[in-house]
Amino acid sequence: MPEPNKISPPQSDWAPPSLTAPPQPSYAHTLFIGPDGLRWGWGFAFYIAGYYVLQMLAVDLTGKLDLGTLRSSALDEFAALLAALIPAFLLARVERRPWADYGLPPRRAFGKLFWIGSLWGFAGISLLIVLLYSFHAFSYGHLHIHGFRIARFAFFWGVMFLFVGFFEEFLLRGYTQFTLARGIGFWPAAILLSSAFGMIHLFNAGESWPGVLAAAAIGFFFCLTLRRTGNLWFAVGFHAAWDWGESFFYSVPDSGMLSPGHLLTSSFHGPVWLTGGTVGPEGSVLCFVVIAIVWTAFAQVYKGALSLGVAT
Repeated sequence: MPEPNKISPPQSDWAPPSLTAPPQPSYAHTLFIGPDGLRWGWGFAFYIAGYYVLQMLAVDLTGKLDLGTLRSSALDEFAALLAALIPAFLLARVERRPWADYGLPPRRAFGKLFWIGSLWGFAGISLLIVLLYSFHAFSYGHLHIHGFRIARFAFFWGVMFLFVGFFEEFLLRGYTQFTLARGIGFWPAAILLSSAFGMIHLFNAGESWPGVLAAAAIGFFFCLTLRRTGNLWFAVGFHAAWDWGESFFYSVPDSGMLSPGHLLTSSFHGPVWLTGGTVGPEGSVLCFVVIAIVWTAFAQVYKGALSLGVAT
């Protein structure tokens, strides 16, 4: 006899969970990418390499142009600024970070902090000149240029030192400061980069070790302004105004260089430790006094540190 029809068990969509482990990221991925994106060491290395390559290209291209000494100098500074900005812009896209993280938020561009910083910078170099004058180590002389040339050179050096302020502040306290601080903390990064800022001045003609130490000290002060204001706009204004006042308005050497088209026939008198010699007032012992005064005053006015999204 035929067997009775067997009843099939009910079908179900359930299936046992897969025992296969999720795919692991490749070694290359873990080498370059960490929990918070591109690892800070690689970011710093890529930035320095990108800046170096672009700077070399800029020097080669601008060297082929014959624009005259002053225009060529301004073009060199602008090209150096671009070489500092472009790698950071590309890395910001890779890291998916807002540009403001690197110290130059566009919405604050040339705002209140920039102009306050400019006033502080001009006041700082003016205080240093007044101290030198009070020690009979400086004479103002008389006007070196006249008429429309005063306005022309005042504007030119204003633009020139604005490029310098942007370039040096962003290169050493923009992307680099933010990225190093991710790995070793804000203040250790500030010490390293401020020391580098001082050492870079050794490449200037007529520079000396007091001038190098003063540059490092003022660089460390700029790190304080970044920490207390949350961005670099105060530092950019201070830096540009200090250099403008030093090179054009008071017409003294800046890191060993005397700028053409300066306003006065000023001169120094006395020992090098007091006047700074060929370095200019930044090589004077009085420069450290001014930096200490400016640091103390700023720390009192701007007391609270703002969050920068990095370790302290």
